[in-house]
Amino acid sequence: MKKAIVNGELFIGNRFYKDRVLVFENEKIVDILDASELEKEYRNIEVIDAKGCYVTPGFIDLQLNGCGGVLFNDDISEKTLEIMYKTNLKFGCTSFTPTLITTSDENILKAISLVENVDKEKYGVVGLHIEGPYINVEKKGIHNPKFIRATEDKIIDRIIEAGKENVRIITLAPEKTDKKVISKLHKAGINVALGHTNGTYEELKEKEGYGVTLATHLYNGMSSFNHRNPGAVGAIFDSDICAGIIVDGFHCHYSAIKSAIKIMGERLFLVTDAVSPVGTDMEYFYFEGNKVYYKDGKCFGEDGTLGGSALTMDMGVKNLVKHCDITLEEAIRMATLYPAKAVKIDDRYGKLQPEYFADIVFLDKHLNLKKVIAKGIEY
Repeated sequence: MKKAIVNGELFIGNRFYKDRVLVFENEKIVDILDASELEKEYRNIEVIDAKGCYVTPGFIDLQLNGCGGVLFNDDISEKTLEIMYKTNLKFGCTSFTPTLITTSDENILKAISLVENVDKEKYGVVGLHIEGPYINVEKKGIHNPKFIRATEDKIIDRIIEAGKENVRIITLAPEKTDKKVISKLHKAGINVALGHTNGTYEELKEKEGYGVTLATHLYNGMSSFNHRNPGAVGAIFDSDICAGIIVDGFHCHYSAIKSAIKIMGERLFLVTDAVSPVGTDMEYFYFEGNKVYYKDGKCFGEDGTLGGSALTMDMGVKNLVKHCDITLEEAIRMATLYPAKAVKIDDRYGKLQPEYFADIVFLDKHLNLKKVIAKGIEY
């Protein structure tokens, strides 16, 4: 049965529109029309009253390690994906890449097989994000150094066999990776991201030419910008690379985020890098052998190293508006359209438009989440 969302401010294109109605049926949006035309075009249609809320596309998180008390690394299972998805929905995130950080070959193969065989749309999964193990130990962060290693043909070939629908992103240190491997992954449609890298500007610019199109958590886990040695940050700024950024106030100073927004524009998108405490009252957890504490919104290891975040997508949008001097419209795009474009799924995700998935978020005027619709199902 078709349903119509009325009395909302619909985010269409670049701005919000009043007096527009969105019609969806099953998992897809089928029409957007003037409110005055609804009765004429669709009789006896079920109506959902948005009660003046902002109505936006569902949020897309391209870096999510866990939430709801679970970590993908700990339990690579359909049950974990279900818990992550249901927790995500509470914060407006309708699509995500379950993120597997540096681990064993066995776990990588298990994760690929799981995502190949699971109903991805049912759980809002748009493919895996394999973050490591092909990274630089000098920028390992919370990643377990015993698993950090060079690429192996067996795993790379398996990733390529799985394809871009199942492995959406792989994060690696380009300076530690043969250019032929990067090229091979890129040609297969896998989005190659630089991350946990200590590469120089020159090293990373060279590897960009072989197919590095993304960057994982801008500023964090990478060589910093210096006016004589621009490092990874400079290479990203001076490129067409798209990057995720964690807007929680811990991973980056808000001023640094504002600068990145001005430089990168639509190449920059919001991610959470969330871990298991999100949606719970956990005080600590273990991340690939490392004990990580959660206190006052911050996740950190025993040595003070940040270990993921407790950020949610709706809070990230609020932080962008409150602390980063951008409009709500731009904050919404950073959580919806820009990540969709970065991994080339903007033909069906990231917009309120006919033929796109009916992934829809309702926010009140204080940007509090009021309702979520995912693939046409109300939550």
